[in-house]
Amino acid sequence: MSEFNGKCAIVTGGGAGLGLAIALAFGKAGANVVVSGRRLEKLEAAVSEIEAAGGRALAVQADATKREDALRTVDAAVKAFGQVDFLINNAQTTGLASAIEDIDDHQWRITLDSGLGGTLYHMQAALPQLKASKGAIVNMGSRQGTHGAEHFGAYAAAKEGIRGLSRVAAREFGPFGIRVNVINPAAETDGSRDFFAANPGSREFFENQAALRRIGSPAADIAPVVLFLCSEAANYMSGQTINLDGGQVMP
Repeated sequence: MSEFNGKCAIVTGGGAGLGLAIALAFGKAGANVVVSGRRLEKLEAAVSEIEAAGGRALAVQADATKREDALRTVDAAVKAFGQVDFLINNAQTTGLASAIEDIDDHQWRITLDSGLGGTLYHMQAALPQLKASKGAIVNMGSRQGTHGAEHFGAYAAAKEGIRGLSRVAAREFGPFGIRVNVINPAAETDGSRDFFAANPGSREFFENQAALRRIGSPAADIAPVVLFLCSEAANYMSGQTINLDGGQVMP
């Protein structure tokens, strides 16, 4: 029997890409899964996929930039499954890549509010449940923040903000038995494929930066590590950032 049987995981941005891969992994491991996001049709498709794999799932249409939606997502999880054990903050709107001098108010706000704001709101909303379950949080950072990639100023600020917030949360939540960790993933998603298509040579550039000379798979390379961080095997691990990027960053 899996240690995840009967437990509940919330995955924000769980309707596609990395979030969907993580949600599917939890479902296959026996956890009940709540996927949230803005596009209901994608969430419902994700639920169908999780259920087809033998899991139980719930879709909650929600906007990560809104505190009330985070509260509603947690409430829905508790009503459906009785508890919250794991919170995966994956939702992030990026906007167009642009130089710092060209970042406008809309791009700045939507990037910060969806990633950094959404992470804060969901941690606050889930905290009472996570105290009861002595659960785990996994937040998504990015190499674009630690590396300081050109034309990713707003995104880098959001992702490094998430890492800073996560370290503080690890210290504040640790006395309650809650672990908080960060993954900086490098994985092929719809967004990265669009970026590669719009920027010839970019795929090869990123592949060549990785020691393993490839871009990661959300299902094969990223999701299993998320489950590890939520498992008893990682019971003494908190406040850490894992660069899950095939060896691009070696601190």
